[in-house]
Amino acid sequence: MTATTVGFIGLGIMGAPMAAHLVAAGYDVVGHNRSQAAVDRLVAAGGRAAADIADAVRDADVVITMLPDSPDVEAVVLGDDGVFAHAKPGTLHIDASTIRPDTAARIAEIGAAQGIRVLDAPVSGGEQGAKDGILSIMVGGAAADVEAARPVLETFGRTVVHVGPAGSGQTVKAANQLIVAGTIELVAEAIVFLEAFGVDTEAAVRVLAGGLAGNAILERKAPGMLARSFQPGFRIDLHHKDMGIVLAAAREAGVVLPVGAVLGQLMAAARAQGDGGLDHSALLRGVERLAGRSHQEPRNQEQE
Repeated sequence: MTATTVGFIGLGIMGAPMAAHLVAAGYDVVGHNRSQAAVDRLVAAGGRAAADIADAVRDADVVITMLPDSPDVEAVVLGDDGVFAHAKPGTLHIDASTIRPDTAARIAEIGAAQGIRVLDAPVSGGEQGAKDGILSIMVGGAAADVEAARPVLETFGRTVVHVGPAGSGQTVKAANQLIVAGTIELVAEAIVFLEAFGVDTEAAVRVLAGGLAGNAILERKAPGMLARSFQPGFRIDLHHKDMGIVLAAAREAGVVLPVGAVLGQLMAAARAQGDGGLDHSALLRGVERLAGRSHQEPRNQEQE
């Protein structure tokens, strides 16, 4: 790929390290974010600051958006002063946000009509995966555009897979979030179960991780869950949003997700109990409340 300038919009928990990897790889990264502090950190790492969306995209060969939800992406990309209003024809727009599959497909259609190549490329791996540059990226769009984007995506992703036409990346991400939510909930239930019997839970998690029950949640999240440390790598608020995407898409497709429906309610309950700003591993707190075994308030609640 010959592109050297990347406009990056959304320098949050995930976007900031992704943009930093691009800078380190030699790309000219022009960043824009609602809070100036995030832009200042990018500049300190070697990137450039954009005054607004137009400034970030007008000279960019590639534009990456990493935003919280479908309405945010629609506003930033399709707004009167948005990405499509200022991007030059032929620009490759990569949306790494997690949004509704139908929204992603519609944005791609609108982009194509304006000569802009659009990919939906949501990522999985959390904050640590973004920092380590080992994200898993599921990409929807035209095969030629995916190959053109691959050098950029492989800068912060270890697994980059083309999963189908526009919207497909978001569909696969929805499935990912369903599995992650279910696994966290089961690990949380197992921890509460083990603790009720006075088992050495650290030893128990270690042996469980080495057997058929082994999974990434046990490896990455269980230590924090055992310590009741829920500093957010991925907030319950965002996973609640993602479960809404899963269940809405399933309903539209006529697919029944009985466990998924329960997980959606458990995420909603966690938010209602004030845990929305905590890491999604704080589903453990909901299991404790149901069991009448609540611990003290978490030590690492996100600072507003």
